[in-house]
Amino acid sequence: MQRTSFWAGIVLGVLATVAVSQSSLFQSATADEKEGKQTPMLYELRTYYTPEGKLDALNDRFRMYTMKLFEKHGMKNIIYWTPVDKPNTLIYVIAHKDKAAADASWEAFRNDPEWKKVAEETQRNGKLVEKVESVYLNPTDYSPHK
Repeated sequence: MQRTSFWAGIVLGVLATVAVSQSSLFQSATADEKEGKQTPMLYELRTYYTPEGKLDALNDRFRMYTMKLFEKHGMKNIIYWTPVDKPNTLIYVIAHKDKAAADASWEAFRNDPEWKKVAEETQRNGKLVEKVESVYLNPTDYSPHK
């Protein structure tokens, strides 16, 4: 039950954060937009588990490099959390136009020479991530923000 409550809280937090954000930040340019309709985004909830003592270094990497590289490759940064009751964990949400765009963005990101250099340099003293979990999410028809 704790795990269900944890994920429910994360999803509710995402929805609340997105609902109060400026909608133009998350919309894709489509014909529907011109008619005043929002095209639903595909959200990706990612959880990174770090080795003991590496969370600060991972946060620094995101702060200084990763977020900019995500944007460069078409991924929209939505929100980042560190859970109170889950040490050595980073949870974040990014948005994509759709699954094909997500796949293309991740492929471009992984092959970006700048990312490869950053990853190598920031892991000289050991890897920063032990495990990654990714969940793609579609907003419901009653979601305040799509």
